[in-house]
Amino acid sequence: MRAFKAHLLGLAPYPYQKVEAPVKLDQNESPFDLPLPLKEEALRRLARLPWNRYPEIHAEGLRRRLAGLLDWPEEGIVLAPGSNLLILALAVAAEEVLDLSPSFPHYAHAARMAGTPYRTLPLREGFSLPLEEALASFQGGVFFLPNPHAPTGTLFAEEALRALAERAREVGGLLVVDEAYREFAGTDFSHLGRGNPHVALLRTFSKAFSLGGIRAGYLLAAPEVAQVVREVLPPFVLPAHTGAILEVVLENPGYVGEVVETVRSERERVYGRLLSHPTWRPHRSHTNFLLVRTPDAAEAFGHLLAQGILVRRQDHYPGLSGCIRVTVGLKEEMDAFLKAAFEVAYA
Repeated sequence: MRAFKAHLLGLAPYPYQKVEAPVKLDQNESPFDLPLPLKEEALRRLARLPWNRYPEIHAEGLRRRLAGLLDWPEEGIVLAPGSNLLILALAVAAEEVLDLSPSFPHYAHAARMAGTPYRTLPLREGFSLPLEEALASFQGGVFFLPNPHAPTGTLFAEEALRALAERAREVGGLLVVDEAYREFAGTDFSHLGRGNPHVALLRTFSKAFSLGGIRAGYLLAAPEVAQVVREVLPPFVLPAHTGAILEVVLENPGYVGEVVETVRSERERVYGRLLSHPTWRPHRSHTNFLLVRTPDAAEAFGHLLAQGILVRRQDHYPGLSGCIRVTVGLKEEMDAFLKAAFEVAYA
């Protein structure tokens, strides 16, 4: 085949395979759907939309709303169908992509799709940030830094992010802080980007907002950075129906706090229970999932799946041998997980 660029031939697919199970704890989704009254209002607005017309070219109305809510320049906001598409746009535009290892796999996948040079920095013992190595290695390009971190759930210290933000300014690079799980940590690093055009922030509606199936995310950046990302993305990129749903959610965000508090409470309960497990070791998390190290990830995964509980194996990542990742679900789902987890210890 000579039709395609050589670097795309044999490109490994995104590492996910769909498996059916009664208790689904494998994709870090919210266990709660959008509240029914909000869903009904969104459907009413969808019915009123002219489906034969293109949406706004760059979701200007939603950008204005977010700008007002977040006190961020409208021209510095980019909306897209999921933050994954924004990651791809940034990787396409970047001279180089710098990443941590292990990390969210789409950073690497996006860089490889874009044909952009890609480097990683291994996390230190206990999944701590290798700050000295990061400062030395960050010579330009785009540095993706998820905080809280996926797939470990670690929260890196603000002092480290400040140092990297200043390093980005010095070398003319772009530090991209991915805040996909920020609501569960109670953090907001947007102040790092105010006055520093070399810092941008990624956010998503998939987790705390319970809209994983809708596909929506946004970038907060300096206007000159946002302009580049907008031009890499296709025009009319945010569908009209997605925009209508987001309007309803942004007008009625009160449910998010309840989702977050419920998930955080359940996360801490399950973490506490797992501390008494004879062989499984949970890692402290600031997200909506727990990373758990087991003696054998394949055995743990298979045992849980046999009990109707689907989790995600993570043992193929560097430093995560024996690890599985467990999304925090409903109480009854986590009770089923805990029951199965302790059964394997005494099988």
